[in-house]
Amino acid sequence: SGITGIRVWETVPDQFFDAADEVVVVDLPPDELLERLKAGKVYLPQQAERAAANFFRKGNLLALRELALRRTADRVDDEMRAYRRASTTTAEAVWPNREALLACIGTGDNAEKVVRSCARLAAQLDLPWHAVHVETPEQQGRSATLHPQVERTLKLAQQLGAVACTVLPAAQPAQALVRYAREHNLVRVVMGRSARRWPWQTTLADQVGHLASDLDLLQVGTLPARAGLARPPTSNASPETTNKGTAFWPGYLAAALACCIAAVVATPLADVLELTNIVMLFLLVVVGVALRFGRGPAVMAAILGVAFFDLFFVPPRFTFAVSDAQYLVTFAVMLVVALVVGQLTAGLKVQAESATEREHRVRSLYDMARDLSAALLPEQVAEIGARFMTGEFNAGSTLVVADDDNRLQILPGGSAPVDMAVAQWAFERGEPAGRGTDTLHSSPTLVLPLKAPMRIRGVLVVAMPQGQVPGVEPRRLLQTCASLLAISLERIHYIDVAQKSTVQIESERLRNSLLSAISHDLRTPLASLVGLAESLAMVQPPLPAHQQELTGAIQQSAQRMSALVNNLLDMARLEAGAVQLNKAWQPLEEVVGSALAASAHAIAAHRVEVTLPDDLPLLQIDAVLMERVLVNLLENAAKYTPAGTAIHIGAQAQSDAVALTITDEGPGLPKGREELLFEKFERGARESATPGVGLGLAICRAIVQAHGGSIRGDTILNAQGQPAGARFTLLLPRGTPPTDLGTDTDTNSDV
Repeated sequence: SGITGIRVWETVPDQFFDAADEVVVVDLPPDELLERLKAGKVYLPQQAERAAANFFRKGNLLALRELALRRTADRVDDEMRAYRRASTTTAEAVWPNREALLACIGTGDNAEKVVRSCARLAAQLDLPWHAVHVETPEQQGRSATLHPQVERTLKLAQQLGAVACTVLPAAQPAQALVRYAREHNLVRVVMGRSARRWPWQTTLADQVGHLASDLDLLQVGTLPARAGLARPPTSNASPETTNKGTAFWPGYLAAALACCIAAVVATPLADVLELTNIVMLFLLVVVGVALRFGRGPAVMAAILGVAFFDLFFVPPRFTFAVSDAQYLVTFAVMLVVALVVGQLTAGLKVQAESATEREHRVRSLYDMARDLSAALLPEQVAEIGARFMTGEFNAGSTLVVADDDNRLQILPGGSAPVDMAVAQWAFERGEPAGRGTDTLHSSPTLVLPLKAPMRIRGVLVVAMPQGQVPGVEPRRLLQTCASLLAISLERIHYIDVAQKSTVQIESERLRNSLLSAISHDLRTPLASLVGLAESLAMVQPPLPAHQQELTGAIQQSAQRMSALVNNLLDMARLEAGAVQLNKAWQPLEEVVGSALAASAHAIAAHRVEVTLPDDLPLLQIDAVLMERVLVNLLENAAKYTPAGTAIHIGAQAQSDAVALTITDEGPGLPKGREELLFEKFERGARESATPGVGLGLAICRAIVQAHGGSIRGDTILNAQGQPAGARFTLLLPRGTPPTDLGTDTDTNSDV
């Protein structure tokens, strides 16, 4: 409707489209469709011109065609990605079927420029883009937290619209980038230009180009260095980076002490052991130091090991002089081997610690998901979330959930203070707020929206210890936790809805069975009562006047009761699908005329105005049931409006339906209960002198829906905004009548 300006009622939910096994595009160029419209192959000639001037304008058709093709392309793209993930032969190559960009983020000053350039390029080309940083073991060993520059750049990428902002732990950055690009089918890689320190050195771009020649590499120029400008200190800097002068001294002292101990232990054995065995002892010391203290102390242990080996074990002993030049080769090989072994051991240590940490996080999320799957109350969800926050972050948390009216309520048991203004902002906009964000960053807590598949279920308030700001990886873990909590709250909500629906269905079934049985039992006595009252009215000689009045009252009451019983039986038959539609092509004027004749007694005190266009198409309907719908609507209008007011009946042909409206000049419909009036036993006023039990509109909706149409009611407002009447609108689908209406065109279909 935003494109065509016309409200389309024949729609399906997005989930219905997404869950379809297969989608087939039936595409027709707009010019060809307009030619078919002019030729009368879509609508009747008298309606084609009006349709071409409204809904079927060429601009509308082009826009709708683009929407259909784009939605289908998105679905096909999802199917292609699923096929690539499942296939073992096609995942090694990038398919350029749908372009996307990958921004490679480093630790240098050029990272921000890379992100901004990639975001501008993606906006110009209307492409999605990803931002990735590869964290090597060297970076993990220097600091337990992410580099401040990388953290700022990833946050910037998220603000600029990156689809994913990811940190990849890997020893080989080029291989990790190529693997990520192939997994997500990213065609173009944007990275900063890095200079070679040595002629034989290869840059990251060279390595990526060598590993994946099918990727397009875009290099961004480096920023010019500006002397005299110092980088401002960041609050996220780790102790290792702010206090490098003293952070590793214990490790270096331990390395020196270990080498001394090895020399002392090996000195008495120098006459017994070969020199090669003593070399192995010093290599063992290097491995142990690397495992315990990291790379720097391992390098020192390697150098001290070579020095001690030369000083204490190579003749002449206790001097650095070498009697045999071959020992120089031994020293060089020993030093190289010690350095390589130390570096590899330290790298393995960092990777093992990183893997252990990731395994711990996965285990924690698994335990949390398992506990949430058994939760049946929102309070239990809040308790599980608080336990996870305490165990993983040593942080307090509070769960704030929304009710059916989107009012936020704080669940008991939370340990984090809640600022309802911040919580309301995050809930309404679906964005994080508070500590560490760009919105209300002075707040002491971080507020995360609980985004479930159907709606936002509330917010999670997190109070980090000592006012810390979570980094990128902790933030992702918090987002995952919030998603699990949201899904669990939505599951509990729909469990409650399902239980209420089950109870309602059972109650409805029991009520229908009871009413059907009672109605059948009352039908025969009521028919006898009506017949006896009619007989009394016709006896000869006539009864006295007061007895005739009593007889008439008995007859009217019995007829009203009989109509109520018939309504109950009809409603039960409609819900059970036991009513068969006898459809035939009927002019709407005849159905309206027969309904007016059938309800003539009820609407005798009102003025009826009928306005039906001459070019209304024939409708394939059950005339008897549709007359019943109109009679119910007319009787309702007569019952709830003052005598002497007008009842208007009008119709209008639309592109794919005919809209029939019945309007009165009464008090209108109760505000907010327009849809409820079409439910069984629902009335405009609970206690009213107007006879009825609230079945008429329910029967109308059941009959109209059986015809594939819809019915709705609303209140007409006057110029002062006051209710000026009620309006009921029926939308009945139109089809193509047969050319020969003389043949039998009746069709039967079960409701």
